[in-house]
Amino acid sequence: MEVSFSQEIKSLALGQGDTFHGEGILAITKGLLQSGVAYVGGYQGAPVSHLLDVMVQAKPYMDQLGVHVEACSNEASAAAMLGASIHYPLRGAVTWKSIVGTNVAADALSNLASPGVTGGVLIVVGEDYGEGASVIQERSHAYALKSCMVLLDPRPDLGKMVQMVEEGFRLSEASNMPAMMELRIRTCHVRGSFECKDNISPAVSTRHLMAEPAKFDYMKLAHPPVTFRQEKLKVEQRIPAARQYIVEHKLNELMDGPRQELGIIVQGGIYNALIRALQQFGLADAFGNSEIPLLVLNVTYPLVPEQVAEFALNKRAVLVVEEGQPEYIEQEIATFLRRRDINTALHGKDMLPSGGEYNVETLTAGLVAFLAQHASDVDSTSARAWLQGNGERRTAAAQQLAQAETTLPTRPPGFCIGCPERPVFSALKLAQQDVGPVHIAADIGCHAFGTFEPFSFGHSILGYGMSLASRAGVSPMMQRRTLSIMGDGGFWHNGLLTGVQSALFNSDDAVLMIFKNGYTSATGTQDILSTPSQAAKEGADDKSTSIVHTNQAIENTLKGMGVQWLRTVHTYEVAEMRKTLNEAFTTEVGGLKVIVAEGECQLERQRRIKPWIASLLKKGERVVRVKYGVDEDVCTGDHACIRLSGCPTLTLKDNPDPLKVDPVATVIDGCVGCGLCGANAHAATLCPSFYRAEVIQNPKWHERLLGTLRAAFVRVLQPA
Repeated sequence: MEVSFSQEIKSLALGQGDTFHGEGILAITKGLLQSGVAYVGGYQGAPVSHLLDVMVQAKPYMDQLGVHVEACSNEASAAAMLGASIHYPLRGAVTWKSIVGTNVAADALSNLASPGVTGGVLIVVGEDYGEGASVIQERSHAYALKSCMVLLDPRPDLGKMVQMVEEGFRLSEASNMPAMMELRIRTCHVRGSFECKDNISPAVSTRHLMAEPAKFDYMKLAHPPVTFRQEKLKVEQRIPAARQYIVEHKLNELMDGPRQELGIIVQGGIYNALIRALQQFGLADAFGNSEIPLLVLNVTYPLVPEQVAEFALNKRAVLVVEEGQPEYIEQEIATFLRRRDINTALHGKDMLPSGGEYNVETLTAGLVAFLAQHASDVDSTSARAWLQGNGERRTAAAQQLAQAETTLPTRPPGFCIGCPERPVFSALKLAQQDVGPVHIAADIGCHAFGTFEPFSFGHSILGYGMSLASRAGVSPMMQRRTLSIMGDGGFWHNGLLTGVQSALFNSDDAVLMIFKNGYTSATGTQDILSTPSQAAKEGADDKSTSIVHTNQAIENTLKGMGVQWLRTVHTYEVAEMRKTLNEAFTTEVGGLKVIVAEGECQLERQRRIKPWIASLLKKGERVVRVKYGVDEDVCTGDHACIRLSGCPTLTLKDNPDPLKVDPVATVIDGCVGCGLCGANAHAATLCPSFYRAEVIQNPKWHERLLGTLRAAFVRVLQPA
């Protein structure tokens, strides 16, 4: 990974007396080190990728502390690392994106939670329900409930977040329960400061090794018959111990206010949005002081019945602010109150939306309903006016967009400029002209952008690396072979065993396309097993060329598993890729057919190319940059090139010929010279309007002379 986190690594090394300034997710990372974490693992995903990315690059510093850091192949392998804390007093932390990551890790988490842990365990999950960065809109709460794990939801304040990391480990050890900390996008990216502590080197670490393993203890295994005893321990010992710790250390915050007849119980992560909503009514200030008493749940599971009951007692009404569905917290609170015969009116999902993100506007609308029923003296005029103004502006914008529909084009998500995956979809479009439409099982990753225009390919997305497995029920029912698309990140994450192994075992007749770009690009271009080595990067004479061919891990693995039909094609060779796809769909050879589409991630290439070119220019050396363009006199205005490519740098401009009305295609600045537009034109036998030019910087003397002569010759040929 070419991205540098040098400044973030310096922040991790701050100690007592220093003040940390930065983002929430980096503060969490610092909190892990202050807590004496012994090992850290995980699988990157928004919005928590930064945690593991920084720690991986900080390996020299982690080695000094004795902290083991591991970038795992998937979330299941990360969760399995936590098995170290079952027997040993090792504090461990893992991280991934929820809910898709937690789904993959679920088996290991269940088998961890059953025997319980000795050393503290903290699972940091990116809980961005409703906020647009997650594929699936679900909550992690259900996993905490079913497996009996502590669930932390810290208030978005850096000091409080770091405190909850430290307390999370202690709570985990006090209750023998793994702790899960959910962090929303806004929590991860909130900026602030806190007073640092010295990092703690773990007592048992990579610098202080254990001499002997733990003694055998069957009670520490998730295996019958002791699992029945472990289930009793959850109810009889662990949950009561957790509740006691929560109360004694005041992990949940009671923020009192003068309006004692009302109360609001809120998840910690939504606290900031709630305060902003209360400000619309004049019921809170910018410092978080609320006139309505608040119970801020920094620990959302387990809840403390006595704490909730005491808060609700003698109140006319309580509003539960719980984001997402189902209303786990609201239901549990209702049970607590009714069992104690507390008749306080309880509201939540009856006044707030059942699903979706609880932003300030959503919470304000819910508070309008709550206050109208239980606090009619509160003037909600300004809040209603604000909501009405937002609605009017939204309506006006929608009307303007509707009126401009013919002139304002939509801008769907798409591939990066020069992305090596775009040519493959162009070739697939052409191949289907030859063999007919085929069923395409899509997958999670950058290649999922192929589901958008101008390609619109994909019939299903069922999980990371699951594409080949997901077409198993379709293939036998289709006249034509199906196509599964998978990235190399998905291949190593889940696709190898879930898809390839199963297809080979069952002798499935299918086609698999593996995008070999060398990185897990969609989550931040993290290194994987098929990433080019550092030696290959440094040894390349031309730093601009793709070097993923230097790593044959995927090809060797497939051959070793018995794949007979295997083709490797450079992604930018559209005509060759079209030919290979046609062969895969029509060959008489049965079984699994795999096409490895080889082309290095353009982002990583540019991160390597730009500093290299800058260094050459600084030294005054000759640099050649390829540029593609469109001959305006030849372009017919058909725009088939755009429909086949979708490249952002290939767009339209007014036709320079006054006698022609159709706009012509043009290549704008930003082109990285991948050559796809020309390759498409050749493969599809389109118009010959594309040209390739070379822009030479720091040219030699003879090139300057030749350029001058050429320019003079062209001027002579031009009409007066």
